[in-house]
Amino acid sequence: MRGLEHTLTVKKSFWAIDPVKNVEPNDLSKDPNYSGRVINLIDKRKFYLKLSNVTKKDEHRYCFRIITNKPDQKWLGKPEVTLQVTELHVESPGEVTEGQSVNLTCKTTCSLTDPTFIWYKDGRPLTTEMIQKNQQLHLQTVSSEDAGSYSCAVRGSEHLPSTAQTLRVRHPPKSVSVSISPSGGIVEGSSVNLTCSSDGDPPVEIYTWFKEGGDSPVGSGHSYVPLQSGSYYCQAQNQHGTQRSAAVSVLIKGNIYKI
Repeated sequence: MRGLEHTLTVKKSFWAIDPVKNVEPNDLSKDPNYSGRVINLIDKRKFYLKLSNVTKKDEHRYCFRIITNKPDQKWLGKPEVTLQVTELHVESPGEVTEGQSVNLTCKTTCSLTDPTFIWYKDGRPLTTEMIQKNQQLHLQTVSSEDAGSYSCAVRGSEHLPSTAQTLRVRHPPKSVSVSISPSGGIVEGSSVNLTCSSDGDPPVEIYTWFKEGGDSPVGSGHSYVPLQSGSYYCQAQNQHGTQRSAAVSVLIKGNIYKI
């Protein structure tokens, strides 16, 4: 045994992940996914791995590999060390109707000492009033402007935010307007096209056209071609409500449309 100690030398030692029987493991420090994040430390025949910027993707079985100058003398540390990574995540109802209230919760299974939570919407920090000592962000009387992607972080670890979760806000049609094509005057016999646009969630599926002064619809659909002079407007509807546009005037005079 004494002779073995004199002749046996370590040629290579490194950490590896997810070892497979009879398959030579790869040096973790050479893995592009771990580039610049791995430091191997050896202290009195103890082997340490320092891994920086840990994420959920780093959950693996880690082991240490020793290769000597003798082909039949190489070892793989047993048992492997299993790394489990807990990250922040946002619990959200996913969607809510305008006018309701909603709570978003920043959750983790880690034991944190008196943490302060910071909330982000679409990647931008919310106001200081939104920095919470507890884990919930309360949105009172939600509007369509509250729709977006929300994430959270713990103060002091802002570089490790949670994965963003989308909050959808269902609301009736808004910003309903009518556009005219082509603009200006056109020769009679040609046509002018009125198009209704709106912002709604879910998107508007029912468009109804009216001529001012009348109670009955004159058309339906996203577009309408007027045949008479008058002021026309559209009404947009989804399952959450209805809104009408301002009226636009079309005047047929002589041989041209005037808009």
